[in-house]
Amino acid sequence: MDTARYWQLVEDARAGAGDEEEVADRLAGLLSARPPAEIVTAQQIFWTLMAGSYRAPLWAAAYVINGGCSDDAFDYFRGWLIAQGRAVYESVLADPDTLAGLPVVQQAATDWTELDCEAMLGAAGRAYEKATGEAFPHGSYTIDYPRLDPEWGFDFDDHDEITRRLPRVAALHHRPS
Repeated sequence: MDTARYWQLVEDARAGAGDEEEVADRLAGLLSARPPAEIVTAQQIFWTLMAGSYRAPLWAAAYVINGGCSDDAFDYFRGWLIAQGRAVYESVLADPDTLAGLPVVQQAATDWTELDCEAMLGAAGRAYEKATGEAFPHGSYTIDYPRLDPEWGFDFDDHDEITRRLPRVAALHHRPS
């Protein structure tokens, strides 16, 4: 299992899925057919992707899109992002403002739904338990979050600053007071 194979499994899980929760369930099913060592590796890959997406500009976008975003909610948002597949993940990391161009984000702005997928965080764990009948091995993966960009250390409720930094997301998700 490597990162490219992990992303292929996400794409396979996405094929025909109705929503991100189904993507997570399908991913767990696909992983459960793999050897346990590969499932453990998949879990590490997932958390490496989570750490790679732990960025203040993305957090600001998630905050605007979801009408607020706690630490846990940011994890669930990034789980949602990974469930969108590699191309979307990489595009959004390069420029979080591109989120505004995604139809699912546009729809969420219309009906004010939150974008999150907590189930992605546990997909490998569910797969491991299904494959082995045992709980995921403690300490078998690490999470190494980087420091957040201090230049983004402003109040994400500051509409003017959000509009300057994420103009498309701000315009799409502007909610009248």
